[in-house]
Amino acid sequence: MKRHETLVKMLDDKLLGIIRTNSFDDALKIADACIEGGIEIIEVTFTYSRAHDIIRELSKKYKETDVMLGAGTILDAETARIALLNGAEFIISPSLNEDVIKLCNRYNKLSIPGVMTVTEIKKALELGVELVKVFPAATLGVDFIRSIKAPIPQVMIMPTGGISLENATCWLEAGSSVLGIGGNLTNVAENGDFEKITEIARKFRDVIDNYKLREE
Repeated sequence: MKRHETLVKMLDDKLLGIIRTNSFDDALKIADACIEGGIEIIEVTFTYSRAHDIIRELSKKYKETDVMLGAGTILDAETARIALLNGAEFIISPSLNEDVIKLCNRYNKLSIPGVMTVTEIKKALELGVELVKVFPAATLGVDFIRSIKAPIPQVMIMPTGGISLENATCWLEAGSSVLGIGGNLTNVAENGDFEKITEIARKFRDVIDNYKLREE
């Protein structure tokens, strides 16, 4: 999938599920639960040494579907390339890393760097970035999105960290293009309650779909 196609799907779905675990088996179960609940865009974080294996396995399983997989917490270009070779369609970084962005541009893949300032956003746009990640969203707050969108309305933002069922609509109304959902979606996996993840995913999907209906 080319970068533009990945971006179009993200902007349409508006919802990304984040898998952060140190268990290969749990990662697969969490992904299955999210997908069953209607979240088709999945980020596997590279805080786990077998993250590339998880992406490869899920890529095979969902090859003929609309599911789209990406890699998160990517700190350097070498790790980004490993992720892409194993099936990642997008790369998410916690910071603005020029080498990672250039690598993704080279292979026509979407790079989503983490930013916290206007200077970083400006630099990202100059490097050809189309979607930036704002983290931790809960710390920066909804008003941060509004403040950024006022002078830089063209920037597309994905807040991550602290997005919940209760505040998801507020983030969208503030100008967010995509919502990254982590702990509020998957924390129950610690208790092995994967069915609960599916239930929560469905509720997030309902929030997004209701918002989209209002905007039409």
